[in-house]
Amino acid sequence: MKSAPRLVAAALLGLAAWGPAAFAGEDVFPGRPEATVDLGTREGAALMNGQWRYSDTRLVQVAFHDPGSDNQPTGADTRTWDYLPKAGARDFDDASWDRIDPVTLSKPRGHGHLSFNWYRIRLTVPQRIGSFDPTGSTIVFETQVDDYAEVWVDGELPHPTAQSGGPVVMGWNAKNRLVIGRDVKPGQQIQVALFGINGPISKSPTNFIFLHYAKLEFHRGPVGPMGVVPHEVNVDVLRIDPRIDAIVPPNPKVWKLAEGFKFTEGPVWVPDGDAGHLLFSDPNSNTIYRYRDGALGVFRMPSGYSGSDIAEYGQPGSNGLTLDSRGRLTIDQHGNHRVIRIEPDGSETVLADSYQGKRLNSPNDLVYKSDDTLYFTDPPFGLPKFFDDPRKELPYSGVYRWKDGQLTLLVKDLTGPNGIALSPDEKYLYVGDWDDKFKVVMRYPVLDDGALGKGEVFYDMTSAPGEDAIDGIKVDTQGNVYVSGPGGLWILSADGKHLGTIIPPRHPHNMTWGDEDGRTLYLTAQDRVYRIRLNIPGIRPQPRS
Repeated sequence: MKSAPRLVAAALLGLAAWGPAAFAGEDVFPGRPEATVDLGTREGAALMNGQWRYSDTRLVQVAFHDPGSDNQPTGADTRTWDYLPKAGARDFDDASWDRIDPVTLSKPRGHGHLSFNWYRIRLTVPQRIGSFDPTGSTIVFETQVDDYAEVWVDGELPHPTAQSGGPVVMGWNAKNRLVIGRDVKPGQQIQVALFGINGPISKSPTNFIFLHYAKLEFHRGPVGPMGVVPHEVNVDVLRIDPRIDAIVPPNPKVWKLAEGFKFTEGPVWVPDGDAGHLLFSDPNSNTIYRYRDGALGVFRMPSGYSGSDIAEYGQPGSNGLTLDSRGRLTIDQHGNHRVIRIEPDGSETVLADSYQGKRLNSPNDLVYKSDDTLYFTDPPFGLPKFFDDPRKELPYSGVYRWKDGQLTLLVKDLTGPNGIALSPDEKYLYVGDWDDKFKVVMRYPVLDDGALGKGEVFYDMTSAPGEDAIDGIKVDTQGNVYVSGPGGLWILSADGKHLGTIIPPRHPHNMTWGDEDGRTLYLTAQDRVYRIRLNIPGIRPQPRS
């Protein structure tokens, strides 16, 4: 007998089988390009509105740990070597670095022997390259650094197993060739950072570091989102409280699974027999996608709106997704101003679309209690003009409870209620506020009848640097709270202490626990999807068969 989640999956629309082989993550387009740009010339750099910048590095001693019994850095305290500056990040401030003329890239730099350096350039896709329109192109970057190099693209350094000659070191004076942009648009910016290495490293050479050349190729490539061969990317972990070590492994790994989306949101893991799959929204493209074992497909389109004025919307589609106790998918729909549930036969049930005769704003995130009481947030962020949109009928942004067909307004004093989650014992409801002037996670006692008691500020991030306010929220089985906050994924203890922050290359706006043991956290991070394995399982929908 099929489980309820399997019935729902079978009933929903449009599953395309896009296998990982069809969208290999690091193919290098060996064919003839449509256009090329030489970044070693003033004309080429100017065409891309690029300015080369340069910095030497310096070696510094840092504290670390020797290998422990688990072969991870959990052993005795020690000292080792690192380098500064760490300049691979997309938003790294290189304004004080030397500006170098493109025609001098082949000039020897560095100081010989054991030395490293950085070259950075921010590229802007032009309207035209001669008669060629680059819209929709795949851009390949190629360089040859004497002696070795690694290449960061928009703050990301992919390093797939056995991969060489792309973003990471290949060999003596070998070229680096890698895709730096897919389905690009004129005006799009791409930050490239080259880390130069003098070599052979063990010989302490007396030569210096320089670029033989640097060029771009524009190819006709696949457009739209794609699954990639899962591969590791860089991640930083800010460890503030020792308790973070029980949550985040000493050598954490973030894996990229898919990319090329407009904006990813609202993920949920759907159990399916012995396996399962990930569903997530792209509200900007009005689509729900399905990911499983490297294969990406369209699950539902349109996902949130099909009105004639859809072009006016920035995010007309679905946002939050979750499952009820019977495995039925529940969807927050921005453009339709409503929350719907998908029945096993594929039909839709509207759970909520108005309150006291006025239409909801744009339901954002949602969570079920074990008795199928649904809590959801309703800011106006899915409306074309947000708070000033004429479609906005309610004078506030609410937090609501839906139970047995009845909708109740619980909270209306937050500017932009967004992420929402329940504590493991369901005694507290956490709500994040997307408000640049009040970046807080609120905590409300859940009363016996499902109503909420007086809320309190659980954690205030207002003073934290970073443009983002508070987005998605999830909780693990020990009550730790995971919050999409300024600068990354914040981990807060159940008593409201900041334990640490996970910082992947792209900011994760929402997340969900998945895989059989619930210890894999899937991150919807702007235009891509990542996953990371953690030590503590998470609280997630557990449909009863």
